[in-house]
Amino acid sequence: MSEARTLLFGSWPEGYQALQRLSVLVRGSGLDPALLELVKMRASQINGCAYCIDMHSKDARAAGETEQRLYALSAWREAPFFTDRERGALALTEAVTLVAQAHAPQAVIDEAASVFTPEELTKLVYLIIEINAWNRLAITVGAPEPGTYEAKAP
Repeated sequence: MSEARTLLFGSWPEGYQALQRLSVLVRGSGLDPALLELVKMRASQINGCAYCIDMHSKDARAAGETEQRLYALSAWREAPFFTDRERGALALTEAVTLVAQAHAPQAVIDEAASVFTPEELTKLVYLIIEINAWNRLAITVGAPEPGTYEAKAP
């Protein structure tokens, strides 16, 4: 990691701690932990964050996620083994992650709203914002080497 990247990462601990607090809130939000990992992994795929893909695929597997679903995640629309809630969450994840391309289309928000309560939908949006923030931080300041992350116990 370059000196400039190291300085970016460590020179404002309060900012990092604020993002950590959001992560704790998201984890405790009541959203299904398996869904959290699918959303985090999909956003990380789109953003090209190798460290986060490694992390969330390992955490998902440790929590019981199947290899088949993880391998098919980038093609979830064509794969038959994702639930309606997962499909709604993944569509919203893609829309929010790619917001600069097409904003968040109302149809995508409506689709997610049809399978999530208003409170769940709000928490889902914060989950998507959280992982996009981590992806951008990791890519910009230089995350640890992909492959070094060890999964947490479920």
